[in-house]
Amino acid sequence: MRFNTKLLHGKFPSDWSGSTLPPIYQVSAFAHESAERLEKVFLNKEPGFAYTRIANPTVAAFERRMALLEGGMDAVSCSSGMAAVSMALLNILSTGDEIISSSSLFGGTFGLLANFEQFGLHTNYLSELNAETVEAALTPHTKVIFAELIGNPKLDVVDIRELAYVAERHGLPLVIDATTATPALVRPLEQGAHIVVHSSSKYINGSGDAISGVIVDGGRFDWDFEKYPALAGYQQMGKFAFTARLRQDIWRNFGACLAPQNAWLNCVGLETLGLRMERLCKNSLALAEHIEQNLGMAVNYPGLKSNSYHALIAKQMDDGLGGAILTLRTGSKKRAFSLIDNLRYAKIATNIGDVRTLVLHPASTIYAHSDEQTMQLSGVYDDLVRISVGLEDIEDLIEDFTLASIVMNGDR
Repeated sequence: MRFNTKLLHGKFPSDWSGSTLPPIYQVSAFAHESAERLEKVFLNKEPGFAYTRIANPTVAAFERRMALLEGGMDAVSCSSGMAAVSMALLNILSTGDEIISSSSLFGGTFGLLANFEQFGLHTNYLSELNAETVEAALTPHTKVIFAELIGNPKLDVVDIRELAYVAERHGLPLVIDATTATPALVRPLEQGAHIVVHSSSKYINGSGDAISGVIVDGGRFDWDFEKYPALAGYQQMGKFAFTARLRQDIWRNFGACLAPQNAWLNCVGLETLGLRMERLCKNSLALAEHIEQNLGMAVNYPGLKSNSYHALIAKQMDDGLGGAILTLRTGSKKRAFSLIDNLRYAKIATNIGDVRTLVLHPASTIYAHSDEQTMQLSGVYDDLVRISVGLEDIEDLIEDFTLASIVMNGDR
């Protein structure tokens, strides 16, 4: 099956009623016919459900879909994208361990990794994440390489195969946050990554109506249990140790579970993911080209031929699609606010991946509490505007940004 067919006809278990979507099992607990049966479910000796914090049929349906679409062995969903990043990393790290990461991270992830420092987990940030810089940054304490596939909002793109090669050479797992790309554009596990995380609140959900995250394990990393003692208790699971520990230990104990209603909304959103991403990316490229050619503002979009990541996008992404986020440099914070305030269709909001166009001034919002160095490493400037392009008719978006830029220029 090709991607869009798989979204609708993948091997998803059906409900006894023949429902084309999984029912919403909006319950806290599941009753069983005997204490012996519940004991077996709790001990993982029989399949079944006991308590929604641990597992739920609607949530499991979403997880199976994500594992299938990413080409993974298993998936574990979380209450948010931040919870997914947290659980994916904490599942394998111990005090004293180090992370190698791109410095162009979402502001919330910077905050999370700063919190990790309090627990003895250090992050080495690299302004460019490639084989050479990773090799130079390795220490005996390095335990994971982490990167956003397309940085938000810097919009730099990592070469998955290059990083995967370095990771394999040094026995390190490569964890890729693919939120801004989704499996509709690229499946990192197919290119050598070991674990993929998403803030599924974004493009996977697609309508901005549910917060969630998901971790997909490729099941192909050869875990060294002396090097990763957190997984040692699951040694008998071999390459499946990562997900086994996640489900039975840290994820369960942290209570990072996804609500059944939100899992169902994600299942609905997934069915149109391929079509939405194709339209969103085409709209983004057309808008970026118009701004670059006609509006006199510096525009950053990986799919532009003038962009330094264009060749990598063409090689790595399906159909060379460059995602659905672009940024503009307007010249000043005042001009940035003027452009934002005079748009008719774009909503001023902190999300990305909605069906409607969203705009944001990152420096005064999601990076408001970051220091100057962090902002520069993340590609955030006082005059920067981030645009999460939506499904509107491109002619209307072009007209909207053109008229707003005219007003902005008049407000000099």
